[in-house]
Amino acid sequence: MRSIAFPDRWQGRLTPLTAACIFWAVLFAAGMDAMAQPTLQTTSIITSIDSPVAITHAGDGSGRLFITLQAGQILIYNGQQLLADPFLDIRALVSSGGERGLLSAAFHPNYVANGFFYVDYTDLNGDTVIARYQVSLNPDVADPTSAVILLTIPQPFANHNGGQLQFGPDGNLYIGMGDGGSGGDPLNNAQDLTSLLGKILRIAVGSLPYSIPTDNPFVTNPNARPEVWAYGLRNPWRFSFDRRTGDLFIADVGQDQLEEVDFQPQSSAGGENYGWRLMEGTSCFNPASNCNDGSLTLPILEYDHSLGCSVTGGYRYRGLENPGMLGLYFYGDFCSGRIWGAAPDAQGNWVTTELLDTDLQITAFGEDEDGELLVASLFPGPGAIFRISEVAAQPPTGGGGSGGGGGCFISAAAN
Repeated sequence: MRSIAFPDRWQGRLTPLTAACIFWAVLFAAGMDAMAQPTLQTTSIITSIDSPVAITHAGDGSGRLFITLQAGQILIYNGQQLLADPFLDIRALVSSGGERGLLSAAFHPNYVANGFFYVDYTDLNGDTVIARYQVSLNPDVADPTSAVILLTIPQPFANHNGGQLQFGPDGNLYIGMGDGGSGGDPLNNAQDLTSLLGKILRIAVGSLPYSIPTDNPFVTNPNARPEVWAYGLRNPWRFSFDRRTGDLFIADVGQDQLEEVDFQPQSSAGGENYGWRLMEGTSCFNPASNCNDGSLTLPILEYDHSLGCSVTGGYRYRGLENPGMLGLYFYGDFCSGRIWGAAPDAQGNWVTTELLDTDLQITAFGEDEDGELLVASLFPGPGAIFRISEVAAQPPTGGGGSGGGGGCFISAAAN
């Protein structure tokens, strides 16, 4: 068991946020069973949008939200309303429907200077395309002629396209790729290091079309694609980085029985095998027994299909406005609408509790620039965006947070 260490600069300077951090750190260290569950609510901020599948921000201080629509548009919400004109419209390039479409966008860490952002979409051939675009002279409209295709990945089937793009704290672009589809990974792509399917990829985007980070785990392996960062994934539809610690959470959609959340600490050198198709969650899948030789990295969280059917990964809350949510990793289920919060206990085991039972069809979670939590849903139709917050939460005053959207780092619960 690790002790909780508070920085010396906090001594004798207990602001309300610091006090809240200490309070929740003590409870996390004691385990989730001792923690009073926050009472949460969802508040609609955008309605009647068509199939929203991702929410992000540009990190440019504007406070804008960028909403990805499956059919091939990115819309801007400026804090009061949706802008009439889309930021990007590539519907003519996108094959949409089922698990295909324009699936996410990620803004370059230096977007303020270079105006670059990246999209993941299914093209008219049914293949995955990773492309870079640039904003125009109008900050609310991208230049549609600026497209540069970085990577095209053939898809053998129409499902399990993955689709998440995220820049990591290292400045590299991470790409979530499903196993190629059908059922049961018939081509065994997730375990095949020569395939880009069933993986998290990691590329550097400083040069075109891209380069391979020299510390990627398989760069010296002639029998592996050097882009591979982690493997053994079925359909990592949504993953995220903890903005305070850099830890990676991967929600991997299951087959018929189990949904899982995988974890990679910031200190990892990559190369984890998360098990699919050898395992579904913590159970053997193919083969039906003796599937783990000890080399697999098992999930930190899982649930069976009595609680849902398709996990949607979220974020570890690091905002300022909801102190009762600090340090909780939020995730949900597309089919049941349940939303859970999880945190590690004193022994480092992740413990989860159901926080909301909604009628939402949860396609994605998102963070705004301040680390406040949002969720996208196909219900009420055709789609909507909600904020998640504490009921009657009182925003803290004074200092305590430092960078990255505030919140507090709880050492006993984060490593």
